[in-house]
Amino acid sequence: MSFDIILHEPEQPGNTGAVGRTCLCAGAGLHLIRPLGFQTDEKSVRRAGLDYWPRLNVREYENLDAFYAAHPGARVWYLTTKARKTIAEGDYRDGDFLMFGKESAGLPEELLIRNPEFCVRIPMAAGERSLNLSNAVAVALYEALRHTGYAGLETRGSLHRLSW
Repeated sequence: MSFDIILHEPEQPGNTGAVGRTCLCAGAGLHLIRPLGFQTDEKSVRRAGLDYWPRLNVREYENLDAFYAAHPGARVWYLTTKARKTIAEGDYRDGDFLMFGKESAGLPEELLIRNPEFCVRIPMAAGERSLNLSNAVAVALYEALRHTGYAGLETRGSLHRLSW
Protein backbone atom coordinates (compact mmCIF):
# COMPACT_ATOMS: atom_id res chain seq x y z
CA MET A 1 0.00 0.00 0.00
CA SER A 2 1.20 3.44 -0.66
CA PHE A 3 -0.19 6.91 -0.28
CA ASP A 4 1.29 10.20 -1.37
CA ILE A 5 1.04 13.58 0.32
CA ILE A 6 0.37 16.80 -1.58
CA LEU A 7 1.15 20.15 0.05
CA HIS A 8 -0.65 22.92 -1.79
CA GLU A 9 1.40 26.13 -1.55
CA PRO A 10 3.12 25.40 1.79
CA GLU A 11 4.53 28.48 3.50
CA GLN A 12 6.78 27.25 6.30
CA PRO A 13 9.93 25.28 5.52
CA GLY A 14 10.04 23.61 8.93
CA ASN A 15 6.60 22.11 8.45
CA THR A 16 7.52 20.85 4.99
CA GLY A 17 10.72 19.30 6.33
CA ALA A 18 8.81 17.54 9.10
CA VAL A 19 6.19 16.35 6.60
CA GLY A 20 8.99 14.98 4.41
CA ARG A 21 10.37 12.99 7.31
CA THR A 22 6.91 11.57 8.07
CA CYS A 23 6.45 10.67 4.40
CA LEU A 24 9.71 8.78 4.24
CA CYS A 25 8.95 6.83 7.43
CA ALA A 26 5.47 5.96 6.12
CA GLY A 27 6.62 5.02 2.62
CA ALA A 28 4.81 7.98 1.05
CA GLY A 29 5.90 10.36 -1.67
CA LEU A 30 5.69 14.14 -1.26
CA HIS A 31 4.32 16.48 -3.92
CA LEU A 32 4.76 20.25 -3.53
CA ILE A 33 2.51 22.65 -5.43
CA ARG A 34 3.99 26.10 -6.09
CA PRO A 35 4.25 28.80 -5.13
CA LEU A 36 6.21 27.73 -2.07
CA GLY A 37 7.02 30.12 0.76
CA PHE A 38 10.68 28.96 0.70
CA GLN A 39 13.30 27.16 -1.37
CA THR A 40 13.43 23.40 -0.87
CA ASP A 41 17.21 23.53 -0.57
CA GLU A 42 16.99 25.91 2.38
CA LYS A 43 18.77 24.92 5.55
CA SER A 44 15.53 24.98 7.55
CA VAL A 45 13.84 22.37 5.32
CA ARG A 46 16.88 20.12 5.56
CA ARG A 47 17.12 20.69 9.32
CA ALA A 48 13.51 19.64 9.93
CA GLY A 49 13.87 16.71 7.52
CA LEU A 50 17.27 15.80 9.00
CA ASP A 51 19.15 13.23 6.97
CA TYR A 52 15.83 11.95 5.63
CA TRP A 53 15.40 14.69 3.01
CA PRO A 54 17.86 13.37 0.38
CA ARG A 55 16.13 9.94 0.44
CA LEU A 56 12.64 11.38 0.12
CA ASN A 57 10.67 10.95 -3.10
CA VAL A 58 9.69 14.62 -3.58
CA ARG A 59 8.35 16.32 -6.70
CA GLU A 60 7.46 19.94 -7.33
CA TYR A 61 4.80 21.31 -9.69
CA GLU A 62 4.28 24.84 -11.03
CA ASN A 63 0.61 24.73 -10.06
CA LEU A 64 -2.28 22.39 -9.33
CA ASP A 65 -3.10 21.94 -13.03
CA ALA A 66 0.44 20.64 -13.61
CA PHE A 67 -0.03 18.10 -10.80
CA TYR A 68 -3.35 16.86 -12.23
CA ALA A 69 -1.81 16.67 -15.73
CA ALA A 70 1.03 14.52 -14.38
CA HIS A 71 -1.42 12.24 -12.49
CA PRO A 72 -4.55 11.83 -14.63
CA GLY A 73 -7.32 10.00 -12.81
CA ALA A 74 -5.65 10.36 -9.43
CA ARG A 75 -7.86 9.82 -6.38
CA VAL A 76 -7.24 12.76 -4.09
CA TRP A 77 -8.52 13.20 -0.55
CA TYR A 78 -8.79 16.87 0.47
CA LEU A 79 -8.03 17.48 4.14
CA THR A 80 -9.98 20.47 5.40
CA THR A 81 -11.55 21.69 8.61
CA LYS A 82 -14.65 22.46 6.50
CA ALA A 83 -15.46 18.83 5.54
CA ARG A 84 -18.62 17.04 6.59
CA LYS A 85 -16.89 13.64 6.96
CA THR A 86 -14.04 12.71 9.28
CA ILE A 87 -10.83 10.95 8.27
CA ALA A 88 -12.27 7.76 9.79
CA GLU A 89 -14.94 7.73 7.06
CA GLY A 90 -12.50 7.72 4.14
CA ASP A 91 -12.44 4.75 1.79
CA TYR A 92 -8.68 4.84 1.20
CA ARG A 93 -7.04 2.79 -1.55
CA ASP A 94 -3.54 2.03 -2.69
CA GLY A 95 -2.19 4.94 -4.71
CA ASP A 96 -4.47 7.60 -3.20
CA PHE A 97 -3.19 11.12 -2.55
CA LEU A 98 -3.90 13.19 0.57
CA MET A 99 -3.86 16.94 -0.11
CA PHE A 100 -3.29 19.64 2.51
CA GLY A 101 -3.49 23.39 2.12
CA LYS A 102 -1.16 26.17 3.11
CA GLU A 103 -0.75 27.01 6.76
CA SER A 104 -2.48 30.40 6.64
CA ALA A 105 -5.57 29.54 4.60
CA GLY A 106 -5.96 25.80 3.96
CA LEU A 107 -7.22 24.58 0.59
CA PRO A 108 -9.18 26.86 -1.76
CA GLU A 109 -12.93 26.43 -1.29
CA GLU A 110 -13.35 26.26 -5.09
CA LEU A 111 -11.33 23.05 -5.03
CA LEU A 112 -13.34 21.63 -2.13
CA ILE A 113 -16.73 22.34 -3.66
CA ARG A 114 -15.73 20.38 -6.80
CA ASN A 115 -14.78 17.31 -4.69
CA PRO A 116 -17.18 17.11 -1.71
CA GLU A 117 -17.16 13.29 -1.51
CA PHE A 118 -13.37 13.33 -1.03
CA CYS A 119 -13.22 16.09 1.60
CA VAL A 120 -12.41 14.83 5.09
CA ARG A 121 -11.52 16.44 8.38
CA ILE A 122 -9.60 15.58 11.51
CA PRO A 123 -11.95 15.82 14.51
CA MET A 124 -11.00 18.61 16.94
CA ALA A 125 -12.40 20.37 19.98
CA ALA A 126 -15.21 22.79 19.16
CA GLY A 127 -14.04 26.29 18.35
CA GLU A 128 -10.42 25.39 17.60
CA ARG A 129 -9.08 26.44 14.20
CA SER A 130 -6.70 23.71 13.06
CA LEU A 131 -3.76 21.47 13.84
CA ASN A 132 -0.23 22.32 12.79
CA LEU A 133 0.26 21.22 9.17
CA SER A 134 2.94 18.62 9.89
CA ASN A 135 0.86 17.14 12.72
CA ALA A 136 -2.25 17.03 10.52
CA VAL A 137 -0.33 15.18 7.80
CA ALA A 138 0.93 12.61 10.31
CA VAL A 139 -2.53 12.02 11.80
CA ALA A 140 -4.29 11.70 8.43
CA LEU A 141 -1.59 9.62 6.74
CA TYR A 142 -1.45 7.11 9.56
CA GLU A 143 -5.25 6.92 9.67
CA ALA A 144 -5.24 6.03 5.95
CA LEU A 145 -2.49 3.48 6.60
CA ARG A 146 -4.48 2.03 9.51
CA HIS A 147 -7.44 1.50 7.16
CA THR A 148 -5.19 -0.54 4.88
CA GLY A 149 -3.46 -2.56 7.62
CA TYR A 150 -0.13 -0.68 7.47
CA ALA A 151 0.83 -2.77 4.45
CA GLY A 152 4.53 -2.58 3.69
CA LEU A 153 5.47 -1.03 7.03
CA GLU A 154 7.21 -2.62 9.99
CA THR A 155 4.65 -3.15 12.72
CA ARG A 156 6.88 -4.67 15.40
CA GLY A 157 9.61 -2.77 17.14
CA SER A 158 12.72 -3.98 18.87
CA LEU A 159 14.83 -2.71 21.72
CA HIS A 160 18.37 -1.46 21.07
CA ARG A 161 20.23 -2.88 24.10
CA LEU A 162 17.81 -5.40 25.62
CA SER A 163 15.40 -8.02 24.29
CA TRP A 164 11.68 -8.33 24.78
